[in-house]
Amino acid sequence: MSATATGPLGGQRILLCVGGGIAAYKALELVRRLRDAGASVQVAMTAGAQQFVTPLSFQALSGHPARTTLWDSAAEQAMGHLELARWADRVVVAPATADLLARLAHGLADDLVTTLCLATEAPLSVAPAMNHRMWRHPATVANVALLRSRGVQVIGPDDGPLAEGESGPGRLSEPDAIVDGLAGAPAAGRTPATGLLQGLKVVVSAGPTYEDLDPVRYLGNRSSGKMGFAVAASAARQGAQVVLVAGPVQLETPPGVQRVDVRSAAQMREAVAAALPADVYIGAAAVADYTPRAFSPDKIKKTGTGETLALDLVRTPDILAEVARQEDAGLKLVVGFAAETTNVADYARQKLEAKRLDLIVANRVGVPGAGFESDDNAMTAYWPGGERDFPAAPKVRLADGLVELVAERLGA
Repeated sequence: MSATATGPLGGQRILLCVGGGIAAYKALELVRRLRDAGASVQVAMTAGAQQFVTPLSFQALSGHPARTTLWDSAAEQAMGHLELARWADRVVVAPATADLLARLAHGLADDLVTTLCLATEAPLSVAPAMNHRMWRHPATVANVALLRSRGVQVIGPDDGPLAEGESGPGRLSEPDAIVDGLAGAPAAGRTPATGLLQGLKVVVSAGPTYEDLDPVRYLGNRSSGKMGFAVAASAARQGAQVVLVAGPVQLETPPGVQRVDVRSAAQMREAVAAALPADVYIGAAAVADYTPRAFSPDKIKKTGTGETLALDLVRTPDILAEVARQEDAGLKLVVGFAAETTNVADYARQKLEAKRLDLIVANRVGVPGAGFESDDNAMTAYWPGGERDFPAAPKVRLADGLVELVAERLGA
């Protein structure tokens, strides 16, 4: 069983930290569900967790050795806990016991799990599990409130039978509900948390366009759509109503996102216009600049064409510029993307001004391990009077950073 790039958590690297409670056995199934959802998973365990489940069980399910201590001389020779903290796109603590929540809330780093949570810059999610009296205790209530105020996602707990024969709130959420929570799609009966874009409508365009020459051939580009899909998923997790206009790509629709599939630049133009008005438009699509003047209903034969073939191409509509010029679309922010091979900053700022954008995200393509078709990238965002660098990272993490910047610029 291996993680895939598809699924609601496709391509994400998740560090699962297992706390010391009887619910630790459910973390084994959670590893399965996370991998089924497309994530790569590594596991860290507290000393208490090892009293309930063995590290070998997690190794068998995750495909990686489970980390159990800061005092592993082989791993820590290269500061392994810091490497693992940097590896993660998100950190999930499940089960999160009352003791573990308290140590996280107060910034302790007295074992491997708390040190990892303090050392990482990745988003943190906790799934509490404990006796209902412990869950309701004012100390736990205060600790959870403190964690929420720092942006920690709290998933659960459920109300139901507990290990000690009692019943009440404190039961670890089921693995599928935890996966749904991480993917931004609330489980049945749950209310999504208020996010940075709560109540806003966001339209995102993603992927390439294909401009057909004949029934067999087309003009296209190497855009995979991964960045645009990651942005749409992140915006949905932050509470936005998201419409994703997708060119021809083989990617699963992010949870909570309305998807409209198109093929050509003309179709994308129509779909984007139909999705407006909106609060934010993010044009992440690599729209073809030219399209054939005429489509040949029959396959173009090389017989009789000679050694060369001239194509009569015409400019496609500039969707991004058209959207930015609309005064009746209700838009508060228009975001463009610029994929360049040279002079990235200069071309990006020129495009920002010429198209009257509020924000533009530029990256260099043609670099191994980044840009089109890659799961990773590096980029710089520019706006009138400012800029922000986003160092090389997985696109899902860059998307979260961009959405945070969008929310920031909306409030500027």
